[in-house]
Amino acid sequence: KKELLEDFEKELWRSIENKISLNPILNSFQFTVNKYSIPKDLISSFLDSMKMDLEKKEYESVEEYKKYIYGSADVVGLMCLKVFVGEFENQYDELSEFAISLGSAFQKVNFLRDLKNDSKILNRVYFPSLDMNNFTEESKKEIILEIEKDFKNAVKGIVKLPKNSKFAVYIAYRYYLKLLKKLKRVSSENIVKKRVRIHNFQKFAVIVRSYVKYQLNLIKWI
Repeated sequence: KKELLEDFEKELWRSIENKISLNPILNSFQFTVNKYSIPKDLISSFLDSMKMDLEKKEYESVEEYKKYIYGSADVVGLMCLKVFVGEFENQYDELSEFAISLGSAFQKVNFLRDLKNDSKILNRVYFPSLDMNNFTEESKKEIILEIEKDFKNAVKGIVKLPKNSKFAVYIAYRYYLKLLKKLKRVSSENIVKKRVRIHNFQKFAVIVRSYVKYQLNLIKWI
């Protein structure tokens, strides 16, 4: 796996430099990177986190945990923001903080939802110093409060996004917020036993409600 990732990384950088690739996915990515001047350090951080997934099973320090989240999620939000704002660099600078908060919130929700699969199948725990043999309501509450803080900050940036991207980001925000609220209602004991999901009819309801809120300009923390 390590060799495959190393080969992929070489091909990725080569495609960006040459502005073309025979791999259709990499070709689309390099086109986006070059068109929107996506910083190379964001890509490097993403690759660093993917490498961490090959080696690390537990994140014992907050620093490691934050580094992984930054590379696996925050930079994705920043890359998307680059595309959303286009040539308006001042908007990118203004909204970067909120893109990072949204990426962090999404990833932490994923971690909480996937506790069972990550710990039982992959033998991996992302939350620092979390004892999977003693995952308590207090532990769950602390994690959820941390995620809610990220969401509350992120929504401040969503309202400032360009119109052509705001609705899509808002739907994603509402979906993950719905998932977090469902996780909040599930006991800590059951979270480590069963993967929580949003049913299709609930997803449709999220889209409809998001559209109404968007049209009425009522985007806010809920």
